[in-house]
Amino acid sequence: MPAQAYAGKECVCQHRKPVCDQTCVRDMLETPFYIACLKLTGRRCLVVGGGEIGLEKVDGLLACSGEVTLIAPFAVPALERYAAEGSIRWERREYAGKTDLDGVFMVIAATDDTDVNIRIFDEAEDRAMLVNVVDVPPLCNFILPAIVRSGPLAIAISTAGASPALAKRMKTEIAALYGEDHARLAVVLNETRGWAKSTLPTYQDRKVFFEGIVNGDPDPILLIREGREPELLELIENAKREAEASLAA
Repeated sequence: MPAQAYAGKECVCQHRKPVCDQTCVRDMLETPFYIACLKLTGRRCLVVGGGEIGLEKVDGLLACSGEVTLIAPFAVPALERYAAEGSIRWERREYAGKTDLDGVFMVIAATDDTDVNIRIFDEAEDRAMLVNVVDVPPLCNFILPAIVRSGPLAIAISTAGASPALAKRMKTEIAALYGEDHARLAVVLNETRGWAKSTLPTYQDRKVFFEGIVNGDPDPILLIREGREPELLELIENAKREAEASLAA
């Protein structure tokens, strides 16, 4: 149930008021979130709830190589297939309590049972775990932004839970602006990072070097877009030679 739907009902968030007055919803809009990118490879991630929303969350975790366990008595066909092929572990039952959180790095509650979702949040908070109750930002200690992905490029869009619809629109617009060309440039520049770290003595030197390429003329994105990548590679080699000559002077 969305956070806004609790208005006038029993409070379930951290404020623990007798009746929900939407203080938590207003607080979310004023909360400065610390944006971080989590490395999930090999980490145990738990999703509780086997519906379409649970599927969406499982897909996101698998895309980041998380080790996913699903707890749900029933699951949509796509989740059943993931379990059958071994991509996830599926425990076909209801959430049992704190023991389900043993050894888990992150839990996402995506059930249609408000009481279960609240219980998951409370028990995860007691363990200082990462927990997200879908569509109820006050019952989350992290939120999931809309993500634009292309190769190593990832752009996150967050409205602090105020409007997922707006975040979705922005995702579409940003994806049209920043896509495969920018991802390819990131890969090409990454291949030069080893040289830069071993050759350029300071962070400032490396910053000037890479910004000179990214913001230079000709535009490296335009070169990639027009199929002129050899010119980009030559541009980078010239920049290397100039940097080395400057250091030797």
